[in-house]
Amino acid sequence: MATVILVRHGRTTANATGLLAGRTAGVLLDQIGRDQAAVTGERLAAVPLVGVVSSPLERCRQTATLILDQQTGSPVTPVENDLTECDYGDWQGRTLKDLAQEKLWSVVQTQPSAVTFPGGESMAAMQARSVAAIRRLDAAFEAEHGPGAVWVAVSHGDIIKSVLADALGMHLDLFQRINVGPASVSIVNYGASRPTVHASNTDSGDLSWLAAASRVDDAPVGGGAGHPAPAASRA
Repeated sequence: MATVILVRHGRTTANATGLLAGRTAGVLLDQIGRDQAAVTGERLAAVPLVGVVSSPLERCRQTATLILDQQTGSPVTPVENDLTECDYGDWQGRTLKDLAQEKLWSVVQTQPSAVTFPGGESMAAMQARSVAAIRRLDAAFEAEHGPGAVWVAVSHGDIIKSVLADALGMHLDLFQRINVGPASVSIVNYGASRPTVHASNTDSGDLSWLAAASRVDDAPVGGGAGHPAPAASRA
């Protein structure tokens, strides 16, 4: 199958002040967030992307633009509503410090599959729609470009954590064990037998191996030889 690079948007003004932005319009990257997204774009510059799909929210579209700025090709750039942020309902716009006093907070931390945000979405529904969207888009990119296709999905922390949990075969109740930082890169390949998580929450490192990586569905017994060193380190 194709390979998806999951990128969280860069830091926002809301992230910096401890506010749960949710789907609030007009939440933009701050300068640190723009710098983070530009670094991610530099990392991905060596990878010929066939698509950069974004959540409709501004912070993700800004991040996608900074990635596209460093691509030499012409990847398609659709917006995917099912990759948008969780609908936090009445929690949206409140500070995390305030929300931590709510009884539901401990359930979010320990049993997210049982959580439905007041006036909003359940975390199980959030995972179902986001995983379905990623798998649908991945299959479409492979059908058009072949199994070597690499594409990017720019989305949100809880969305990416839920996609990674699914790929790892983890119950949603364990997804808080996964961390996804601003502008971080996680990599998943959906093989015929199982998904393979090649990276999670990385903010540095060479990604040029993705440009010519062979797709082998079987896991290498003993761990295999790994990826070739980047050209600069071999010089």
